[in-house]
Amino acid sequence: MAGQVLYRKWRPQRFEEVIGQEHVTRTLQRGLELERIAHAYLFTGARGVGKTSAARILAKALNCPNLGKDGEPCNICNSCVAVTEGSSLDVIELDAASHNSVDDIREMFTDDIRFMEQF
Repeated sequence: MAGQVLYRKWRPQRFEEVIGQEHVTRTLQRGLELERIAHAYLFTGARGVGKTSAARILAKALNCPNLGKDGEPCNICNSCVAVTEGSSLDVIELDAASHNSVDDIREMFTDDIRFMEQF
């Protein structure tokens, strides 16, 4: 049986579960509540502060058809489950530390486009 690393197993699934970043989660939730979403977000900071967790919860909330009035995703719809499992075609997680050039990103998306063209 394949194991799962702890940070993925215990990753926060709701904004209220993110610890120590209330200013970030409150801002994102408020934008969702007011339907004032920017065209892009840049999450920066030291390792382990919750950048990926916040981004994944935001992606889940943006795709959730049952979004709560407080901007929290439902975590039970097909879209939320797919984002949590990492199988959503609408959410692509990029590791900018390893893929930090335009050519790296271009190559990644070219591979995805070739894969999708098979269907």
